Amino acid sequence: MSPVNSSLGQGLVLLGLGAAVFGAVVGLVAGQRQSLRGLRITQTAAYVFSAAMVLANLVMIRALLAHDFSVSYVAHVGSRSTPTLFTIVSLWSSLEGSILFWGAILGVYVGAFTYSNRDRYREYMGYALGAILAISAFFALLLAGPAHPFASVFPVPSDGPGPNPLLQNHILMVVHPPTLYLGYVGMTIPFGIAVAALLRGRLSEGWLKPLRRWTLIPWMFLSVGIVMGGWWAYEVLGWGGYWAWDPVENASFLPWLAATGYLHSSVVQERKRILKAWTLSLVMGAFLLTVLGTFMTRSGVFNSVHSFTQSPIGPIFLIFLGLMLLVSIGLIAARGHMLEPEGTIDAVASRETAFLLNNLVFVIFTFTVLLGTIFPLVSEAVRGVKLSVGEPYFNRMAVPIGLLLVFLMGVG
Repeated sequence: MSPVNSSLGQGLVLLGLGAAVFGAVVGLVAGQRQSLRGLRITQTAAYVFSAAMVLANLVMIRALLAHDFSVSYVAHVGSRSTPTLFTIVSLWSSLEGSILFWGAILGVYVGAFTYSNRDRYREYMGYALGAILAISAFFALLLAGPAHPFASVFPVPSDGPGPNPLLQNHILMVVHPPTLYLGYVGMTIPFGIAVAALLRGRLSEGWLKPLRRWTLIPWMFLSVGIVMGGWWAYEVLGWGGYWAWDPVENASFLPWLAATGYLHSSVVQERKRILKAWTLSLVMGAFLLTVLGTFMTRSGVFNSVHSFTQSPIGPIFLIFLGLMLLVSIGLIAARGHMLEPEGTIDAVASRETAFLLNNLVFVIFTFTVLLGTIFPLVSEAVRGVKLSVGEPYFNRMAVPIGLLLVFLMGVG
């Protein structure tokens, strides 16, 4: 088998990496200098990254359909006996392919965001695209290095093991992972928008619209993906319920809670022009929780049927999470004071107060789930003691919080 798929795929990944790094640097400089020429160059780099990531995935699909076992990922998950539909689905059935698929969805989001705002919000777009492309560079670097799905295999095997059997026994597994990825990956865009607002030191009413829109899109996909995942777990895994508080279920639930909190906060912000720094914090928190969730599924530290096997990619995500957390805290600390509220809540007994309280309860809910999910891991790392936090803790905490949320929704 000719190594053309390996060479072409790796070349496209390197092209995407170069475009992302170049665009990130030029975009941040263009934002600082308010350079229209720099912004145009950044937009071109964004389109190149988008095209490179999508094409790299198409090359991998071609290799899977052609049973090109000279490509390492095909040798790992491919099989001549696998039906065509599930051969395509195997693109996201294992660790390296899931990162490649992440790159494709990120490329689509980057291209769509760049095109839809090509002639608008010029004071923000350089910073926003620079931040988004910096994150894109990280994922392209993963594909070029540690993940390396296009690595060549020699000697070339005659057949492969095929994808995980769990991916071949329910049609939901064809649509559930892509839907969930569209929610996860899409949180990158509002994070970039929030970074741009903080770097500019102002959050204008106009910039609120793309922030809300580009949060609502991944939030909807995440909502649908979570429901599909619960349905699949109920029917295939036989858990006896739609939600078992599995660590990887919680990994998708955490950013959903933070994003839902933001959507409530944005209502108060639009009406009263307050809570600007708080709103941006929730948006950035939602993105950080998607990175945490990605670490949880790719590190091997959590015992879950959802998670991939242990790999060196997990610790890299943890380092990336730490870096993004430092950047977020640093920006909010340095620029948050510049986002002064322009109004006030007129009365304690008001709809805005109910929305604000609802928002705070969502944050408490997020922290409660996060604590129960990572506490066993922290305990083992610090004290060397293995603990288990199961359904009783989550149910005991979630039921009163959920009832309070429903009450506040009715009041609001």
